[in-house]
Amino acid sequence: MSDGRAPARAVAAFAPRDLGRLAARIRVPGSKSLTNRHLVLAALADGESVLRGALRSDDCDRLCAALAAMGARFSWTSADTVRVEGVAGRPRGGVRVDLGDGGTPTRFMLAVAALAAEDSEIDGSARMRERPVGEGVDLLVALGARAAFPQGGHALPVVIGGPLRGGAVDIGRTASSQFVSALMLVAPWMPEGLDIRFTDEPTSASYLALSLGALAAHGVDAATGFAPTMLSAGAGAGLRSVAIAPTRVKGAEIDIEPDASSAVYPAALAALVGGEIVLEGLPRRSVQPDSFFLDDLALRGVEVLAADAPDGGVACRVRAAVARLRARDADYARAPDAAVMAMVLAACGDGPSRFTGLETLRVKESDRIESVAAGLRALGGRVETGADWAIVHPLPERVVPATVAASRDHRVAMAFAVLGSLYAGVAIDDPSVVEKSWPAFWEALDLLRSQVSRQNGGR
Repeated sequence: MSDGRAPARAVAAFAPRDLGRLAARIRVPGSKSLTNRHLVLAALADGESVLRGALRSDDCDRLCAALAAMGARFSWTSADTVRVEGVAGRPRGGVRVDLGDGGTPTRFMLAVAALAAEDSEIDGSARMRERPVGEGVDLLVALGARAAFPQGGHALPVVIGGPLRGGAVDIGRTASSQFVSALMLVAPWMPEGLDIRFTDEPTSASYLALSLGALAAHGVDAATGFAPTMLSAGAGAGLRSVAIAPTRVKGAEIDIEPDASSAVYPAALAALVGGEIVLEGLPRRSVQPDSFFLDDLALRGVEVLAADAPDGGVACRVRAAVARLRARDADYARAPDAAVMAMVLAACGDGPSRFTGLETLRVKESDRIESVAAGLRALGGRVETGADWAIVHPLPERVVPATVAASRDHRVAMAFAVLGSLYAGVAIDDPSVVEKSWPAFWEALDLLRSQVSRQNGGR
C-alpha cells in the first residue's frame, strides 16, 4: 500500500436506463483469511508446500516478507500460485519486521516470532500501533514466550521470542479472534502442545473454525469440544475447547477458495443496480465466515443460488429479485468484515435495519461502525450507533454529493464505491487503500460497469 494518499476518486452512478441489465461473471481474488493462514503453516512446515489461488495484496505480501525474514522461502510461479519452503518449526529470530496496517499478519507474526530462540521486533503502521495486541502477547507469555513493549502501553512495537513451550490456557472474550487463531497455527510446534479452554463464547468463532480447517488441510488433527447450540448459529458456534498435540507438519498442496469477503462487493452491486453476477469458484455454502452475507442478501429479497463455472467448477449466482431491498435486523458477529457492506447496503432498503454483533468493528483498520455512519450521514442518511450495534435508515432519494472518508480502511472504500454505482455524487477520498486486500478492485468495478454499458449501446 502506498504511504501517501491517492487523489479522491468519484464513482459514476449508473443511469436509470442501465438498471436491471447487469449480467456478468467474475472470479474475485483468493481468500485473504485462508491465504494468511496457509502462508504461516507452509512457512513453518517441514518441506515444500504449493498454494494455488493465493492472494497477492499488501497484507499477504507483508506477511510473506516477514516470514521470509525468519527463514522461509517463497517462489511465485504464477499470479496466484506460490511454492513455499518451510523452516520445520524453527524460524530465525533476531529480525525486525513491519506488517503495516495488517491486523491478522501482525498477530500471526507475534506467534511465529515466539517460536524463535532469539528475540525479534514486530511493528506496524501508526493505526496498527493503536490496535489491541496486548491480550495476544499475554497469552503467548503464559505459554512460555518472553515479550517487552519498548514504547509501553501494551501496543506495538513488541520485542518477542521463545521458546514457546505450550500447555493449557483459559481464554475468555478477546478483542480479536486473531489472537486465538495465532496460537492454534503455531501449536503443532509447541513441545507441550496446546490445550485451550474457552470460559466464554469465543470472539468471531467462525474464524477459529477457519483456522481449524487450515490446520486439517496440513494434516494437523485438533480435538474440539462444543456446548449444545443451535445448528443455525454458524461455524464454530458453541466451541468450548481445542487441543492440539505436537505434530510434525509436512509440506502440502492447497487450493485456496476465492475470497468471500471480497465477493460481497460484486454481490451487493447486483443487488443494488439489478441484473445478476455469477461469482466463479465460490460455492453457495462456503466455509468462509463472510459467506453469511449471501444468506443475509437472500433474506433481503435477492436470489442467491448455486451455479456452475465455465470450467465445470462451483459458482454462486446473485440476481436482483425485488424493486427495493427489504429491511431486516441481522447479527453480524460471525461475519464482521462483511458487516461494512451490509450496513451500507441497508441504506438502500425499504425501512430501517438494525445490526448487532459489531463489537470487533471498532478495533479494525478504522472504527468501522463510525466510519460507515459518517459516510452515510455525509450523503444525507441517518444512522444510530451504539457500542456494538447500529441502526441504518434509508437514504433520501437524492443524496447530498460528498467525498466519503475511507479512514485508511479498504472495506469502507469498497462498500461506498458500490453504493456510488447507484447514487450520483459519491467520491472516495483514498482509493489506493484497496491494495490491502484487492489491488485490482477499481479495475474490476470498471470492467463490470463497462459490460453494462456495452449491453445498453454505450454511454
